[in-house]
Amino acid sequence: MTASRSVAVFDLGKTNSKLFIFGEDGSVLSEDRTKPLWIEHAGLRVLDDDALFSWMKIALSKAIKDHGVGHVMFSGHGCTFALVEQGRLVHPILDYEQEPPQPLAGRIDMLVPTFNETYSPRLPLGFNYGRHMLWLEARNPDDFRRVEAILPYPQFWSWKFSGKMVSEISYVGCHSHLWAPLKDDFSSLVDSRGWREKMPTFERAGTALGEWDALERGEPAGSIVVHNGVHDSNSALYYYRSIGFDDFTLVSTGTWVVIFNSACPLEALDEHRDMLANVTVDGKPTPTIRFMGGREYDLASGGWNRTVSIDAVSRVIAKGVFALPSFAPGGPMQGCEGRFVGPEIDGEERAAAALLYVALMTNFSLDLIRSTNPIVIDGGLVKTGLYAELLAQLRPSQAIFTSATAEGSAFGAAALVFETMSKKPFANKTKMAEPLQLFGLEAYADTWRALVEIEGPDMATPKKELHA
Repeated sequence: MTASRSVAVFDLGKTNSKLFIFGEDGSVLSEDRTKPLWIEHAGLRVLDDDALFSWMKIALSKAIKDHGVGHVMFSGHGCTFALVEQGRLVHPILDYEQEPPQPLAGRIDMLVPTFNETYSPRLPLGFNYGRHMLWLEARNPDDFRRVEAILPYPQFWSWKFSGKMVSEISYVGCHSHLWAPLKDDFSSLVDSRGWREKMPTFERAGTALGEWDALERGEPAGSIVVHNGVHDSNSALYYYRSIGFDDFTLVSTGTWVVIFNSACPLEALDEHRDMLANVTVDGKPTPTIRFMGGREYDLASGGWNRTVSIDAVSRVIAKGVFALPSFAPGGPMQGCEGRFVGPEIDGEERAAAALLYVALMTNFSLDLIRSTNPIVIDGGLVKTGLYAELLAQLRPSQAIFTSATAEGSAFGAAALVFETMSKKPFANKTKMAEPLQLFGLEAYADTWRALVEIEGPDMATPKKELHA
C-alpha cells in the first residue's frame, strides 16, 4: 500500500460531480468539477457513465501527479443504483427524475413494503430507488434475472476503481424501500423479489477495498488505495459528529435540503410529509425530513446566482409577496403546485421571495422533525446569503451554526478515510449565525403558514410551540 496520506474525494451529484483533494492536515489542496451527461437509451434517460468515468480517471491521475494522492473515496446522492453482470452494466444507470408509466406504476407500488417496516415514504419518480429497480425488472425481466450484483451508486464507483463489489449501509438504508431499520436487515421487498443473493457483502464506509493503478498519458502514475463510498447527506452528518457535535440537527443543503434530527422519535415521522429514517454509517436509524430546496430556489428565483440583499428581502415582505409550495416533487407539501401570490416582482426581489420561501420551508420542516437542539447548516444554500440569519430570527431559542465549508459531504468522506489512518485532521470551524432584525418577518411567516394551510387543507401545519 502507498504511504501517501493525501485523499481524493469524488462528490457525485445529479447536477454536478466534483473532485476534492485533501492534504493530510485536512486542507483542500485543489478542486475540479464536471457536469454528468444524461442521454437517451431505449426511451429512458440514463447516465453516460463512460464519459463520467473518463473524466474521473483523468482528474484523479492528474491529482496523483500534482499532489501525491494516495487514497480515493466516493460520496453520492441517494437515489441511484447499478445492475452488474460479468464486469459490465446490464442496463445503463437511470436518471432518478423519471416516473414509470401508468398503469405500471400502480402495479409496482403495490409491491412496496409498508412505511412502518422501511420508514421510507412512497415517493414519486425514483426518489425510492427500489421503485426504479421494480420498474426495470418489469421492463426487462430477462435482463434483471442475469444481474449478479446490485450496487448502490457510490459502490458502483468503488467497484469501477477497485474491482471489488460491496454494499454500504448508509446508502442502502436511505429511503430506498430496501432496508428495514428496526430489524437491521433487508426489507421484505428484497426477499420477495429474490434480490438478497444479488446484494454484495456490507463493508463500512471508508473501508479500504483495493488499489487502482493510475496512468498519465499512457505512463504509470502510481497506485492508490480505493475506499468504500458513502451516501452524501449521511457523510455530512458523520463529518459534523467527527468535529464534536453530538445532540444537534443538521440541515444539509444542495439540490435537496435534508434535515437530520436523531432526537426526534421515530413514531413522529409522517410518511406523507417526506419524513423518513435514514441510516448512519454505523447503522443507526436517524429521523429525517427533506425537500428539494436547492432545486426549488433555482426555479422560483428564475436562476438567480448572486447573493440577495436585506433590502430586497425587506421590500418583498413589505409588498406581501409570497412563494407557496411546491416548485419540485417530494417534500412535506406534496401535491401542491408552486406559485407566487401578491404583486408581480422580478430580478432580485423574485430571488428574495424564493429565499424567504426556502427559509420558511426549512423552518416548517424543522418543526415537523421536532428540532429544539442546536442547528448546523451545511451546503450550497449558505452561499445565497441570509438563509441562516433568517432561520436564526425565526428560531431564536436555538443556536444556529454555519459551516466554514459548503461541502460537508466531501469533508465527511475524507474524514472516513482519515479515520482508517487513525487521523482526525479537521477542527470545528463553524460560526454562530446572528439573527436578522428584519421588521415584519415573524408576521410574514405567520401569513405564509396560513396560506400554506389553505393550499393544503388536509395537511395540518405543525404547532409553533414545537420549537419554543
